[in-house]
Amino acid sequence: MVQLVDSIAERNEGLVLLLGRLGIGVLYLPSGFNKMSDSARFAGYLAAHGVPEPVIFWVWIAALIEFFGALAIILGFQTRVAAIVLCLFTIVAAFIGHPYWTIGEAAARMQQYVHFWKDIAIAGGLLCLFARGAGALSFERS
Repeated sequence: MVQLVDSIAERNEGLVLLLGRLGIGVLYLPSGFNKMSDSARFAGYLAAHGVPEPVIFWVWIAALIEFFGALAIILGFQTRVAAIVLCLFTIVAAFIGHPYWTIGEAAARMQQYVHFWKDIAIAGGLLCLFARGAGALSFERS
């Protein structure tokens, strides 16, 4: 069974990596676009979470990292750079946006706990992409 799974993965590696890149990209691309489109809303969110001034600077840093990082990953262009930058961004975002350890109410704490660990899992996927690269179906390989 393991040999069969390995064989399928090896024969379809380019497609599997492309689908993985698309899966990651569809998470970050609209998020970055939304931050650019409504920077005031995200600035309010960051200020409420204790992000230091100038908050609008951090809004644009986040928006640009998410949007252009996702675009690079989707296209398979500078994939390793984009993956490690998004990985670090996601870890920082998890600590800023989902500090479950500070929440007293059990249901709210559990919700933030799940979101925090989802971000860590996404960062893990980005580390895999960083290690493996974009694959054959990418601008890096064309």
